[in-house]
Amino acid sequence: MTKKISLHDFQSYLAARLAGTGNQTPAGLLGIQAGADHWLVDLTDSGEIVPLSPLTEVPLTRPWFAGIANIRGNLYSVVDLSAFLGKEATPQNASSRLLLIGTRHGSNAALLVTRMIGLRNIEAFRPAAPDPTTLAWADECYTDSEGCRWRKLNVRELLADDAFMDIGA
Repeated sequence: MTKKISLHDFQSYLAARLAGTGNQTPAGLLGIQAGADHWLVDLTDSGEIVPLSPLTEVPLTRPWFAGIANIRGNLYSVVDLSAFLGKEATPQNASSRLLLIGTRHGSNAALLVTRMIGLRNIEAFRPAAPDPTTLAWADECYTDSEGCRWRKLNVRELLADDAFMDIGA
């Protein structure tokens, strides 16, 4: 019989495998899409990825605050990343996912994203000039071999951002 492991343990295992031995190989990144934007998140900061579960709306909150999700008995505040950036709201469908980002940093926060793209290696990207309007938690930009622009999400700085934490309307 196959031993069952949690998704978090599996992601930790993947991060360790991508890191290899020593510092010879850079840590892996998780590619996500929020609206039309492509994002990279360090696997060490990414937390779990879960299918979109029913969200409970919270009155008197900002339009980008999608609601509260119950994930295995724990409540997570869910922010629609695309809407938070001032773009259109993420459709809540079968490809939408919740990226649980705050657990490692002592916060039950999740990002609602359009879809997961998968694991990426930083060596496959070229540094790009940052957008002058870029926020402090997204100041690293890259392009891939197809010319697609990716921004790297700094989870710790996002969770410390006053605008992100101020959900009250």
